Amino acid sequence: NPMDPRTVAQAYRQDSLENAPPIKIVRLLYEGAIRFIDRADAQMKNGMKPGYTHWIARADAIVNELRCCLEVEAAPEISGELDRLYLFVQARMSKALVEKNPALLVDARRILATLLEGWMQIEFQTIGRA
Repeated sequence: NPMDPRTVAQAYRQDSLENAPPIKIVRLLYEGAIRFIDRADAQMKNGMKPGYTHWIARADAIVNELRCCLEVEAAPEISGELDRLYLFVQARMSKALVEKNPALLVDARRILATLLEGWMQIEFQTIGRA
């Protein structure tokens, strides 16, 4: 039974507060990945093959960076849940690329957008306490 991505983001941030990358950087990474998925989606729908390959590769690189930044020692269970979500996102993007099917990007984008929402809530709470 997977956890809600917003809850995962919040629990991860609490457990790995000292070592996690700054919230703003994580937010910018999510926003970038989502923007690149949107560009890939638009290119796929317009039949511009070289373009969508480029944008999916850019989004995939960001998700890979997010995976590399996970603090497994500080929050093993939650890091594992985030890693599973990231792997799913990467798998959907890869399948969209192979099948040239923009509909497959919807799941990847939805998960990243939900995680982004969770991080933005954390960022807002942090600013509110400062």
